[in-house]
Amino acid sequence: MTYTLDKTDKVLLEHMQRDATLSVGDLAELAGLSKSACWRRLQKLEGEGFIRDRVALLDPARLGLPLTVYVSIRTNQHNAAWAKRFRAVVEGIPGILEAYRMGGELDYLLKAVVRDLPDYDRLYQQLIHADLFDVTASFVMEEIKVTHRLPIE
Repeated sequence: MTYTLDKTDKVLLEHMQRDATLSVGDLAELAGLSKSACWRRLQKLEGEGFIRDRVALLDPARLGLPLTVYVSIRTNQHNAAWAKRFRAVVEGIPGILEAYRMGGELDYLLKAVVRDLPDYDRLYQQLIHADLFDVTASFVMEEIKVTHRLPIE
């Protein structure tokens, strides 16, 4: 049976997306619940997988990683052994933040953060251990919109 969000669940999730540091008491007040009822709902939302993590979003530039790069990858090896090796290589590179298997012209799309172009080259040298066919990098010149808030209707 699939858990269906009600209005109160949506209010809690919306406030948590804005500020995951809100206490249970603060969330309860915002949602019009008692603390214990709010805590039970939060536990249910976590248990049902609506809340994956509660994290702090760090500023990459302040941490010396001002350059975001999207790496487009095509492979000519569509088999389980290659995919396993590729996954291991990607998971072993800390600068890669996101990795997606794609449909369409690209096979994989990666998002990484690096200090500069020589740092990207070091990441690239690690990445090619996966025996890639075609790699293209696109560098972010300006962030226009960045959010982690999902639209909750």
